Amino acid sequence: MKVLSRIYTTLIFIFLYAPIVILIIFSFNSSKSRSVWGGFTLEWYSRLFQDETILNALKNTLIVSVVAAIFATIIGTLAAIGIDAMNKRLKKIIMTLTNIPMVNPEIVTGVSLLLLYSIVFGILSKFGLDVSLGLVTLILSHITFNIPYVILSVLPKLRQMNKHIYEAAIDLGCNPFQAFMKVVIPEIRPGIMTGMLMAFTLSIDDFIISYFTSGPTSQTLSVLIYSMTRRQISPKINALSALMFVTVLSLLLIVNIRQIREENKAKNSKSIVKL
Repeated sequence: MKVLSRIYTTLIFIFLYAPIVILIIFSFNSSKSRSVWGGFTLEWYSRLFQDETILNALKNTLIVSVVAAIFATIIGTLAAIGIDAMNKRLKKIIMTLTNIPMVNPEIVTGVSLLLLYSIVFGILSKFGLDVSLGLVTLILSHITFNIPYVILSVLPKLRQMNKHIYEAAIDLGCNPFQAFMKVVIPEIRPGIMTGMLMAFTLSIDDFIISYFTSGPTSQTLSVLIYSMTRRQISPKINALSALMFVTVLSLLLIVNIRQIREENKAKNSKSIVKL
């Protein structure tokens, strides 16, 4: 059974990562063909950094992802703390409402946000304000769909935390804000970092909601790549995808290594206290 389980696991990982490995390999292919190897080259990486359209889309993507991740993490963390303090019945109701945006089809969310913005723009136009879809609407949309993921990342850490630590900090002279920053935040920091990283990667990955809520001057990479699929995809996209994969993988490794070190420190401190 162990051999079969290992074979099964290996096949799953091959199925998941083989396309990515092929994409990275062909980003160094001197031929434009997607099936014939023409030799090793760095030409596509060089052309990538000379393409202003792709660089502008990359800049928009990074701006949206970073800003949306920061605000979604702040709002989601505060929401998780509030939900954790509720009674069981109200908590179930709020968690059900929180889960709906995640199971809701993205196309429904995208169209709903587009209609909302259209109504708001119509109201503002009556006051002489000419507003249209752009970077602001894109950021607001990404914050909206990222918040539930942050909440679900932070809540388990709040449940694991000893509730009496906060009260002890208050008794020892901290005001509520100091106790929150020095006691609660360090305890739930791994969940916060996980939620922020998830929000960042989801923002980079999102296409459907970005397609409906972005303007002509605020295209993200996913929207730009989709427009390129109507023609033959340039090997520059392979190079760009390879760089994005390596960047996200590096972030995951850094966060996981940091969490492992913090957990080891916590275990060592507990063992010292016991001694």
